[in-house]
Amino acid sequence: MKNEKQVQLNSQQLVLKELSTLPHLVKNQKKIFLKKGEDPLNSLNTSQYFYFILQGKVKIFQIDFNSQRELTLYLLTRGDMFDVVSLLDGSSRDYLSEVLEDVELIEVPLSDIQNMILDDNAFRVYFYTYLASQLKSMEELAINISFYDVYQRVLQLFTKFTYMKDNKATLKVIDNLKHEDLASMVGSVRKVVNRSLQKLKKDGIIDLSRKKINIVNFQKILEKLDI
Repeated sequence: MKNEKQVQLNSQQLVLKELSTLPHLVKNQKKIFLKKGEDPLNSLNTSQYFYFILQGKVKIFQIDFNSQRELTLYLLTRGDMFDVVSLLDGSSRDYLSEVLEDVELIEVPLSDIQNMILDDNAFRVYFYTYLASQLKSMEELAINISFYDVYQRVLQLFTKFTYMKDNKATLKVIDNLKHEDLASMVGSVRKVVNRSLQKLKKDGIIDLSRKKINIVNFQKILEKLDI
């Protein structure tokens, strides 16, 4: 399969080192559990603490209350960090959040993380690599919304979250999301995204069940995106 390395997940969810190997986290860490449907911003204190996600999914999004349209800025899952911007500039964030799947977090004082960035080379490399991946993700989101139609955005989304192993394509992280959440990730609405999903199913590219999306022919996705 051509350009296989380019289409493997480059997000932290699948390539991240085990969190337990990060230096100095054990001393001051605290585990926190959040249930599906909760708003993390109501219970997490990002002005004093930094968070590592061990498992689960959190949607960080904005909403236009006039049109009720959502745009997902980040889908955080295992290996992601929260909140990087607050850590770097000390400001509070004006966005919304929702737990999509029960979440387990590690809470660490901001001062510990700031010291680790300064003093621990391994963690510094780890942190800036993650920061670069987040910046790249926002750049890709802006480009996709500006230049591509919804159908192409859905294809790009599947490409981003497809993991290749032994020439077999498996959709990860977003495979069990509701269609409303997929629409939020590509800057559209459920009705339009549903049409794209049905076309992909008709073309033999994906299989849709009640709670899961499976990739049937990943090569066709690459061909449609001219990768």
